[in-house]
Amino acid sequence: MSTRAAHLAFLERHAARVKLGGPFLNGETPVGSMLILDCENEAAARALLSEDPYAAAGLFASVELKPWKRVVGAQL
Repeated sequence: MSTRAAHLAFLERHAARVKLGGPFLNGETPVGSMLILDCENEAAARALLSEDPYAAAGLFASVELKPWKRVVGAQL
């Protein structure tokens, strides 16, 4: 299985906690990505992200976690 396929399968397996995600683009070129997670705390989010096949393959130059609160929009 390719790293991308393993990454997508990982996201699907954790769909209860991975609410939204996708790449940032420069034209058609991916230049980063963002996931919106629903985790108990930062430690749980870091633990989940450490299991991502992209992380295991060293494909993330950096990982930044920021707490976020939904104020408007549909409940996910």
